[in-house]
Amino acid sequence: MGAGLVTNAADALALEPTKTQVILKNVRLETGFERDDLEVTRTKTDLFVLVIEDGTIKSIQSNREVSGAVDARGYLMLPATKDMHIHLDKTYYGGEWKARSKRQKSVRDMIALEEKILPGMLNTSTERAEKLIELLQSKGSDFARSHVNIEPASQLNSLKNLQKALERKKEGFAAELVAFPQHGLSRSEGLMKDAAQLEIDFIGGLDPYSIDGSVEKPIDFTVQLALDYNKGIDIHLHESGESGLKTVQYLIKKVNENPILKGKTFLSHCFILGKLEGKQLEDNAQQLAEARIGVISTIPFGKLIMPIPTLYQHGVPVMTGTDSVVDHWNPFGTGSMIQKANLMAQLYGYSSELELSRCLRIATGDVLPLDESGTQQWPKAGDTASFNLVEASCSAEAVARNSSVKALYHKGKCVFKG
Repeated sequence: MGAGLVTNAADALALEPTKTQVILKNVRLETGFERDDLEVTRTKTDLFVLVIEDGTIKSIQSNREVSGAVDARGYLMLPATKDMHIHLDKTYYGGEWKARSKRQKSVRDMIALEEKILPGMLNTSTERAEKLIELLQSKGSDFARSHVNIEPASQLNSLKNLQKALERKKEGFAAELVAFPQHGLSRSEGLMKDAAQLEIDFIGGLDPYSIDGSVEKPIDFTVQLALDYNKGIDIHLHESGESGLKTVQYLIKKVNENPILKGKTFLSHCFILGKLEGKQLEDNAQQLAEARIGVISTIPFGKLIMPIPTLYQHGVPVMTGTDSVVDHWNPFGTGSMIQKANLMAQLYGYSSELELSRCLRIATGDVLPLDESGTQQWPKAGDTASFNLVEASCSAEAVARNSSVKALYHKGKCVFKG
C-alpha cells in the first residue's frame, strides 16, 4: 500500500484544510516496480493524501476521505515539466495563423526577415508571450528558459516586453532569460553589454563562425561578459562541420580555464555531435561531462539523430525544449515536454516499462518518481509543490501515450485545470 511514502502519520488523526493549506485526496503516486526474471513488468502505484503548505509538500498520508480536500480523481502525480529552450519573445501564437515562407532558405535569410518584421511584432509581443505561457502551462510546464532577441532591430524592447509578460504570470510560471544576439554578436556587442546589466540569467550566442566569421573572438566576448556580470552561457550551435566541432572544443577549453562557468554553460542544438561517431564522439562527450557543459536538444528527427544516449552515459546534462512555437521560423510546436519525451523514446527504440519511465527525465530536469531500482524518490515532504496531475497509470504510459495534463500546480497553486 505504499506505506514507505507516508509521512507525519500522526497528523492523520484530525486533518482538515486551513487557510494556508491545500489538501489533495486520491492522488496516484508511483511506489515501485514489479519484475520478473528478465525485466520490469509493471509500475506499482497507490492513492494518497497530499498536504501542501506555503508552496511546499508538508506531508504525504494514507488515502482517505478528507472534508474540503481537492479530489485528484486518481490522476497520476508527476513532476512539473520544464521547457529549457524556447523563444517566448517572438511568436505568432495567439494571433492569426501564418505558415513559414519558402523565401528564407538560411539563417542569414531569416535574420534579414527579422530585421523587417520584428519592429511590428513588438506591438503585440507581450500579449503573445502571455498566450504562449498559458499554452505551456496547459501542457504541464511551469518553467522555461527563454532566449530573447538582443539586436539592432528591436534593441532591448523585446526583452522589456517579455519581462512584462513574465511579471504578469509570475504567480504560476517562472523563467530564466538568455540574452540572444540573433543577428550576430558583431552587430550587437554594445546591446549585449547593456542587457547583461539587466535581469537576465545567461549570455547567449549563435554559430560564431558562420555568423561572425570567427570561433575564438565571439566565444571570448561571450565568456568574458558572463564572467564580468556573473551570468551563465547558452549558445545556439547549428554548425555541423569542422567549425562546429572547433566551437565545442574551444568552449570546453574556455570553461576549463574558468571553472566558475562549470555547471552554468550550455550548448543548444549542438548538431555537430550528431555527426560524430566512435571514439571521437565518446571523447567529446567525456570532455563535455568533465567541463559540466550541458546540451539542450530539441530532439530533431530526420537524417540527423542526436547521440542523447551516449551523452547520458557519460553524465552530460541533457535537457529539451520547444524552441520556436508557431512563428516565422517554424509553424509547429505543441508546447508539450511530455511529447518530447515520447519522441525521444521513439527515436532511440525505448519501448519497455523501465525505458519509457526513464525518458521522462528529459522533460523534468532529471526528476523521476522512481530510481532505476524502483525506490521512490519523488515526491517527498519538503519538496516544492510543483507538479502535474496526468491521465495515466504510470510514467511509462504517460510518455508512450502523450497523456493529457488534467492539472498543473506551481508552488502549491493550481494554475491550469483541464
